[in-house]
Amino acid sequence: MTDNFIKIRHWLYPLSWLYGMGVYLRNKLFDWGWLRSKSFDVPVICIGNLAVGGTGKTPHTEYLIKLLQKAGVNVAMLSRGYKRKTRGYKLADEQSSVQQIGDEPYQIKNKFPGIRVAVDEDRCHGIEQLLKLKDPAVGSILLDDAFQHRYVKAGLNILLTDYHRLLCDDRLLPAGMLREPISSKNRAQIVVVTKCPDDLKPIDFNIITKRLHLYPYQQLFFSRLRYGELTPLFPEKTNGKQNFSFFTKDEEVLLVTGIASPASLQKEVNTYTSHIKLLTFGDHHNFTYKDLHQIKNNFLSLKEGKRLIITTEKDAARLKSHPALDETLKPYIYVLPIEIVFLQNQQYIFNQNVISYVRTYSRNSKLSERKDAHSS
Repeated sequence: MTDNFIKIRHWLYPLSWLYGMGVYLRNKLFDWGWLRSKSFDVPVICIGNLAVGGTGKTPHTEYLIKLLQKAGVNVAMLSRGYKRKTRGYKLADEQSSVQQIGDEPYQIKNKFPGIRVAVDEDRCHGIEQLLKLKDPAVGSILLDDAFQHRYVKAGLNILLTDYHRLLCDDRLLPAGMLREPISSKNRAQIVVVTKCPDDLKPIDFNIITKRLHLYPYQQLFFSRLRYGELTPLFPEKTNGKQNFSFFTKDEEVLLVTGIASPASLQKEVNTYTSHIKLLTFGDHHNFTYKDLHQIKNNFLSLKEGKRLIITTEKDAARLKSHPALDETLKPYIYVLPIEIVFLQNQQYIFNQNVISYVRTYSRNSKLSERKDAHSS
């Protein structure tokens, strides 16, 4: 952290205090019941964070989808559809574009075509619309990045915090990256420290646990990112180069990212080659014609015959259907997927907590319906 940054942040503290007072008042209005949180007759799981920027929400959401699908739950995902070009409620289908629903919902719908994916800036309205769907009816709803959206009363709140920027080390906007005070973590039943190093030592677990100051009703988990196999974005154009088996140490890579934290991705690609040219854009960046021209020029500057483009799943969602993407680049664009892995074999406890919540809620709802029917 530079001296200039420290000085600038010092002057931002009064603004953070004013911002914090506004957030505090809003949360108190919910706590006092002056602003109402609405409950629904379906298990609702909220996954989010306190900080602006990437904490790994998408791979954790995908983990939950796989978990619930394996348990036989008809899961749906609801997002606001950040940076989409539409408004209101939209239910994704095979024809939905990134512009209509946003990059992350588009990614989820393409990876899990069997689930309902919807977007709506009004989460309550979005849930109401999802509950109208039948054949089959929605059995559980995942709320993406909705920890601050308190108009919905989620039954299970999962809060993520980045190992490299723990919420207890952060400050409120604009001096820091927090959207809410650290005390807001108390609304979560589960807290996950994400993006942990593989070699996290037992003493590190204990130190972080103490520093987060969680209550007995809260459970703490640790996860890390695991990169999958490199796959072509346009497999029909790759001339048989389908995975890392063709990769050599002298391969030159243009690494294109529009995510909050590209450092771990760069580190992963560096295990395959040291010849990396990084081209970064802002998180959820909507690529322009100028950007695509820049990507092409950077790619052409690499060694012919030993060059390719690697990007993330989220960025690939925005690049795939872009009208300015040059056809000559398509055979060379590859995607590096990620998933999460829980440390210390914690996945068994985490899975049990999630499935137990969904099944207990569903069972109680059915019992309540039977009582209501019997009394009428």
